[in-house]
Amino acid sequence: MDSLCERTATELAELIREGQVSSKEVVEAHLNRMEEVNPYVNAVTLTLGESALEQAALADNASQNDRQRLFHGVPFTVKENIDLLGTPTTQGLPAMAEAMPGQNAPIVDRMIAAGAIPIGRTNLPEMGARLDTDNPLRGRTLNPWNRDLTPGGSSGGEAAALATGMTPFGLGNDIGGSLRNPAYCCGIAALKPSIGRVPCVFSMEPVDMGVAGTFLTDGPMARSVNDLRVGLSVLAGRHIDDPQSVDVPLEGIIPKSPKAALVTEMAGYQIPPAIKSEIERAGEVLANRGWSVDVVDAPELDRVYEIWGKILMHGSNLEDMGDVVKPETMASLKRMQAVFNLQSLTLDEAMTERRRLRRLWSAFLTEYTVAIGPTWATLPWPIDTDLDPDKGIGVLKDSWPFIVPGNALGIPSVALPTGVSDGLPTGIQVYSELYREDLCLWAAEIIESESQCPTPIEPVR
Repeated sequence: MDSLCERTATELAELIREGQVSSKEVVEAHLNRMEEVNPYVNAVTLTLGESALEQAALADNASQNDRQRLFHGVPFTVKENIDLLGTPTTQGLPAMAEAMPGQNAPIVDRMIAAGAIPIGRTNLPEMGARLDTDNPLRGRTLNPWNRDLTPGGSSGGEAAALATGMTPFGLGNDIGGSLRNPAYCCGIAALKPSIGRVPCVFSMEPVDMGVAGTFLTDGPMARSVNDLRVGLSVLAGRHIDDPQSVDVPLEGIIPKSPKAALVTEMAGYQIPPAIKSEIERAGEVLANRGWSVDVVDAPELDRVYEIWGKILMHGSNLEDMGDVVKPETMASLKRMQAVFNLQSLTLDEAMTERRRLRRLWSAFLTEYTVAIGPTWATLPWPIDTDLDPDKGIGVLKDSWPFIVPGNALGIPSVALPTGVSDGLPTGIQVYSELYREDLCLWAAEIIESESQCPTPIEPVR
């Protein structure tokens, strides 16, 4: 692997800024890496080599002022459900293979304004509706650690591309862990911002999602916490086309006596021993830095899961998807919808209950600076297990219990890789209060300083 492909995005920006390497060299290294390893993982669906090299030449001849931009000359990749001019927003559907957006998504424009160069598009499951990454248009993305296991979803292409050094920075999104699920499975870092922190805008119909849109956010994926922090500073801020988006300061008051809540047990779930030990080690790292650390029960996790599912499935018109997704995918979605519809709650009652849970977690995350627990309450499972009529519902529930608070309650979270155990990446998840990304990034960076990011790697072939 070219050493440039092992660098983080902010490291590459600094090297380019100081003239130690050219943007052309960086872009070429990543294009070569794509050519070498993408056939083994199928993470990148479209390579933008010609335009990326043209932009790199411009970057290398830019003014000194432009060269100070945060991501000047650095390549990045974009998930195929985020609009990038000149490329289709396919959603992983054959019916949208030629669906060309009329404008960039705001986060793409903001990355380009920060000097970054689009270098490729990345894979996702159909409509982003699975925790595995496979679709009839682009095919399956393979987990670079183990080809028999899911790479996660729905931003699975981004995670696999980052994990194998094909890109230093990626854009994905998250309505049910779609940034964090694949980060965990592939051994990279991701930030799910607070709802509204980063604008989420579509230029093609449907441009609005309805009630389920209250759970959705775009966000950054990378291989370091610093990249996530810098990426957030670029992506964040109000955009007129997203009425939910807000301008909120990126930093707040840092507590003088920070406290961390460790979630090492969850009733009804068996957190893998390797992950539990990483949560405990994270607590030790923080305690050694002067933090108070308590082992706690996270508030009403099962109820948060139920309310998230009830609202999400109420906003999902599966009949409209019947002609565009695989029958197996549709059957899985209908089974999930049936489970959540067993609740007698009306939508109004579910939204009222959501407000109560948000207050409960706000109190929890005011008492504690951060809450640290698993990303999934299970190890990455074999491909297509989520589609299994008998096992699918159970394996999804085992994956989601500590994921869905971020979506249901709108709070920020960092998925942080911490090492390797039995040939698979390990990782934890760090939550903080609404609009306090700075706190979960702060804690995550401390833990990262005494951990080993396991990627980039050579994919299993």
